[in-house]
Amino acid sequence: MEPHHNRTSGSKLRDVILGGQDGLVNVLGVILAVAYATNDARIVIIAGLAATFAESISMAAVAYTSFNAERDYYRSELEREKYEIKHMPDQERKEIRDIYYRKGFRGNLLSSIVKKITSNKKLWLDIMMKDELNLHEDRTTNPGKSAFVVGISAFIGSVVPLASFFFLPVGDAIATSLVVSTLTLFISGAVKARITIGNWVRSGLEMAAIGMAAAIVGYAIGASLGVVI
Repeated sequence: MEPHHNRTSGSKLRDVILGGQDGLVNVLGVILAVAYATNDARIVIIAGLAATFAESISMAAVAYTSFNAERDYYRSELEREKYEIKHMPDQERKEIRDIYYRKGFRGNLLSSIVKKITSNKKLWLDIMMKDELNLHEDRTTNPGKSAFVVGISAFIGSVVPLASFFFLPVGDAIATSLVVSTLTLFISGAVKARITIGNWVRSGLEMAAIGMAAAIVGYAIGASLGVVI
């Protein structure tokens, strides 16, 4: 079984990356569109701050509600399996047999495994949830804390592309924002790979590519609006 602190650390890392990446990419797209359309640093900052706060609150709310939705779904499926084990034991026993048959067990050994599992209702239910439904209860995540981490990470990520517009002319700020945002995404992807698994260069480039995609979309929208308005 995976250690408790590993699961908790992985959950926090997921929340930080989710919030930070989403905040950075979304606000980057917004401010590039506004910057190219208006060439006015004040308007860019106002739009960027509005997007920053909206994004942070939205991401925190999504993190909280999605966790609760997953937990409610798990509990509803748990109750359904409890009902079926109680009222349709033969069918559920056959499902246990099918699960372990697919794992390669045959004959007397398979029968012994089925008998052993179905003689323990808690074990039986646990096997049905994990092996039949592929559902695992997350008891390590605090939804409120997770929402807070996601929201703060989204706020910090959102500030990254916006900061340069406080100090530089719009043209220079755009270039600086792109460079800093791309480097931040690359570093985030690289760190994620180093902490978890995967090639850090590839992971960094993938995240950086997401930022560039947002930049291209933002530029396209801003250029179009600049022509129309």
